[in-house]
Amino acid sequence: MDQSADYITKEKRKALEMELEDLKGPKRKEILAGLEYAKSLGDLSENAEYHQIREDQGKLEARIVHIEQILQSSQTVAKGGGDIVEIGSTVVVQKASDKENITYTIVGSEEADMAKGKISNKSPFGEALFGKKKGSNVSFKTPKGVVNYKIISVS
Repeated sequence: MDQSADYITKEKRKALEMELEDLKGPKRKEILAGLEYAKSLGDLSENAEYHQIREDQGKLEARIVHIEQILQSSQTVAKGGGDIVEIGSTVVVQKASDKENITYTIVGSEEADMAKGKISNKSPFGEALFGKKKGSNVSFKTPKGVVNYKIISVS
């Protein structure tokens, strides 16, 4: 698995496809209806509602383009498995200075969410873990210095 490529899970792909369908369908129709109403109010140069709906339309179209780009350029992966850390792997690690185990899932950068324990394969920690096996020691630089972890399990 190429660590430099962009990846998304099957679940994320499905969620993005559903969002895209909603944006291209009902949301676009809603924006167009809002534009028609704002135009009916008269002078467009001083029509705050018209300018707001045009701004909303720009954001909607930008989001559509962004999602289409993600879906086109990203490789879809299933949940990880095996004993080597890769995209989709769930990794239990232990910080060298603690005895507490922490569980992370390695995901593509589009899905990273530290609060949910999902770290990007392109983050310093994700890069350090990528390709390693259970029992390996990994370290990476942070602004506060080098941090060391031991991989307890990979699934």
